[in-house]
Amino acid sequence: MKTETSEHPQRWTQLAWLSVCNLLAMTLWFSVSAVAPALKTAWELSPLDQAWLTISVQIGFATGALASAVWNLADRWPAPRLLAASALIGALLSATIPLLFTNEMARTHGGFLLVLLLRGATGAMLAGIYPVGMKLMASWFRQGRGLAIGIMVGALTVGSALPHLIRILPLDQMAAQFLPSIGGSLPETWRLVLLTASGCSLLAAMLGFIFLRSGPWLPNAATFDWSYFVKVWQDEPLRRANFGYLGHMFELYAMWTWAPQLLRDAYAGAGYSLDSASLVSFATVAVGGFGCVAAGRFADRRGRCLTTIVSLLISGTCALAAGSLTQWPVLLTIVCLIWGVSVIADSAQFSAAVSELCDQQYVGTALAIQTCTGFLLTTLTIAALPVLQTWLGWPLATAILAIGPVVGIWNMIRLRGLPQAARLAAGKR
Repeated sequence: MKTETSEHPQRWTQLAWLSVCNLLAMTLWFSVSAVAPALKTAWELSPLDQAWLTISVQIGFATGALASAVWNLADRWPAPRLLAASALIGALLSATIPLLFTNEMARTHGGFLLVLLLRGATGAMLAGIYPVGMKLMASWFRQGRGLAIGIMVGALTVGSALPHLIRILPLDQMAAQFLPSIGGSLPETWRLVLLTASGCSLLAAMLGFIFLRSGPWLPNAATFDWSYFVKVWQDEPLRRANFGYLGHMFELYAMWTWAPQLLRDAYAGAGYSLDSASLVSFATVAVGGFGCVAAGRFADRRGRCLTTIVSLLISGTCALAAGSLTQWPVLLTIVCLIWGVSVIADSAQFSAAVSELCDQQYVGTALAIQTCTGFLLTTLTIAALPVLQTWLGWPLATAILAIGPVVGIWNMIRLRGLPQAARLAAGKR
């Protein structure tokens, strides 16, 4: 029941459980990317085939987010149960690949297409976890949402990085100790990584069913309105915020997908172990969690536009430099860590800006449009980067990602100068 009293005493406990569930479930997103080198050999994949293993998740997520918004799924079913059920189904879909697909089957056109369909379905399930988790977070917080959003995005970031850490765990040794006792044969490492990620999502489902609850300030059901799609792009403040977000997304998921390969190439060239490259890949993505929390606090104090401009400027500079540093892996590592902090730090601020600038009757519609267009754009850069790397090399391939930050900075500067920007973060632009 809603009251006008102080903030609910359970809000931080629920935020902690929400963050843990999101972190564990998001291991599904890049689980296949983390084992891409092994799959490239086992399945005889081209660079574009490898890209499609992530692109299919992006398309599935965008489709799932749109379907959820159109049908108001988070309002038709209890949001905690929807989140837990999505994590459960996602775990089962992801586990199907290592359990049922032989390498010979995955090498065929039909087998690989089935893998992509399963990855797409997994992406659709992820749309029932992170956006629903944000809705649940809003039900517990009336104040301090900037920090709470930063923590939630940070959990998504660390969860997305976790498969790279899982890959270097001694899973082979653990399996060797267990499987002979039940008469099993030792599976390939990539299968163990995918099964471990599925296990993390299964644990998220269990925790969600047991601990997650809706807060006392659950947002009212929002009706999706297709006619508002045009308004989002006609209204200048909304258009600027959305183009800022698109510039951010142009860079973000291509960086998360291919920076590990850039690090592997640099480390291999210097004679360093690939496990070291995987550890740095984990750190490169995971360190963004700190950036999200810091940016959330900074935005509440100094303004959303300023936060996004600074983040985009730093990440764009890193994109320009990273590909030229493969001969100096230590320097590349430092740049990638800075890139990892800045590339995700501003992510939540674009959604917050749209929710503050749009007609409050259509917040759900505006956010769904922003999410879907952003994730669909990521498919282009994820697919293009390995092709560009083959043709032009790493220096130009990563530099092209800086186009996104340039577009984003321009639009956020223009938004900051508009009178409507006074509605952002209680007047802090």
